[in-house]
Amino acid sequence: MSELDEGAESSSLFGDRDVTFAELGVPEPLVHVLALDGKTTAFPIQVDTLPDSLAGRDLLGRGQTGSGKTLAFAIPLVARLSQNNGSDAAIRSFEHWREHGDSRSKAQAMLPRPRGLVLAPTRELVNQIDEVIAPLARAYRMTTTTIYGGVNQNRQVAALRDGADIVVACPGRLEDLLQQRLLSLDSVEITVLDEADEMADMGFLPAVSRLLGQVDADGQHMLFSATLDHGVDKLVKRFLTDARIHSVDSAESHVDTMTHHVFAVSQGNKHEVIRILASGMGKRILFTRTKYQAKKMAKKLVAEGIPAVDLQGNLSQNQRDRHLAVFTSGEVRVLVATDVAARGIDVSDVELVVQTEPPEDPKSFLHRSGRTARAGETGDVVTLVLPEQHRDARDMLRRAGIHVHSLEVTPASPELENLVGEHAPLVKDWELSAPVQPQSGSGNGSGARRHRGSRGGARGGSDRNAGNGSRGSRDSRGGNTGRGGNTGRGGSRRDDFDYSDGRGDRGGSRGEGRRRDARDGRDERRGERHSDYFESEQGGRRGSTHSGRGGSGRRGNSGAGNASGRSSRTASGFRHSRGGKGAAPFRSGR
Repeated sequence: MSELDEGAESSSLFGDRDVTFAELGVPEPLVHVLALDGKTTAFPIQVDTLPDSLAGRDLLGRGQTGSGKTLAFAIPLVARLSQNNGSDAAIRSFEHWREHGDSRSKAQAMLPRPRGLVLAPTRELVNQIDEVIAPLARAYRMTTTTIYGGVNQNRQVAALRDGADIVVACPGRLEDLLQQRLLSLDSVEITVLDEADEMADMGFLPAVSRLLGQVDADGQHMLFSATLDHGVDKLVKRFLTDARIHSVDSAESHVDTMTHHVFAVSQGNKHEVIRILASGMGKRILFTRTKYQAKKMAKKLVAEGIPAVDLQGNLSQNQRDRHLAVFTSGEVRVLVATDVAARGIDVSDVELVVQTEPPEDPKSFLHRSGRTARAGETGDVVTLVLPEQHRDARDMLRRAGIHVHSLEVTPASPELENLVGEHAPLVKDWELSAPVQPQSGSGNGSGARRHRGSRGGARGGSDRNAGNGSRGSRDSRGGNTGRGGNTGRGGSRRDDFDYSDGRGDRGGSRGEGRRRDARDGRDERRGERHSDYFESEQGGRRGSTHSGRGGSGRRGNSGAGNASGRSSRTASGFRHSRGGKGAAPFRSGR
């Protein structure tokens, strides 16, 4: 255990009673936005952290998944950025250019300069964090944008140039844009690292360290992590200054409202048990070990009259967004997923998680289980165990702090029916409906969330698929979750945890199933730690290098508009241009 692990933790001054956001010093405009979404009282991690974070202190927050930590950093991020328009750094860069007059200084002065930065490990988590921050930012006429790999970068660059104040990003694509000199982080006043331990597991800490080295050293840093292993403690010691440590339960603790079941099954009846568990009325997530298993199981359930979608690394970004959106909205009740969904996905009202095979380690078990019983809700977790898996599963559950006896079940066991309850009607010949396509000229091509209109229609429509999110609990990340953007082939060199390394399966004969299972298991584990070129759904060549990106992103003027509290570029008295004479010399290739 590290020294930071043993550090003093702040206790709440409010006892066990419910505490309102206003009592914690949250500004009235944000209290109003939260109340409109049904959020009036704070969760424990919010009660503990908000006094310090609103005061500008660095902090380390530790809490269970679903504990409300997204709002714990979203509120101070927006509240503190609203206190100034961020023009000082831009003015300094502009004055430096005027004093020196060289082209390098001019190019640096013209770069987009966001003032808030949130780093997260996966694209899905980036989107969901943005769903929480964006409504709060709109209260102060600030804008947000998301940055991640696997989609064309032009809309992300356009959003930055339009003056996005807050960037929510995966480290890989953000580093890519920085290397292309398409933005600067030297004006970032507040930096947040969410799921830092997951970024460590995925091998992102070197990139995170490089990014933190480019933000304002005197700015505020907030780090949220379930554990301090795999180098996270070193990150805390290096970049956090006099940090306050707040912890709500340990990483190994389980949620009181979560009930665990271990069902011993045979190979012959396992799928029928899974089918029964998937047949209930509420939302449920079935976890598989490999991408091929997830795809195959979803397809088989659909053939049996149970609408289901998969979520795994071989899907394109648009497919992933679409599948997650229909599950979030309740159009589909069953999601079959690999661990990609366990890393940060927040969907409310998931009543059952089924682990079709025991995960290899207790940390994965807890992350999977954490998709249910979120934010005070109740939920059940079922782990299916074959005879040869019994000993390893028992040891893993013991290390996860789960003490429950296994029960031998068959498809006729009453325990299954008691757990499932009412069965949903079967739907024969079900197919996933096509998403509604935006009309030409009406899309928001910039990718930023803004009150005013944008030029998106001329640039190819919306960067988000339509998908209504469920608001759910007080800290739910409501709104549209399926917003991944277009899956172009000229994407980033890094696909920020597509969980595929470009060699995954795309279908094929059933006779390859066993070989694919073994290969996918290797790819799944390898893909969690190494980004790779994006590979399009059609199986085209992997994402190209940077050539051709910059040029396509330079059309037209930014039209940044009014300077009142919007962005550092407009506030400093000069307009950022994408093309023509005087434009910053962005590189179009390498």
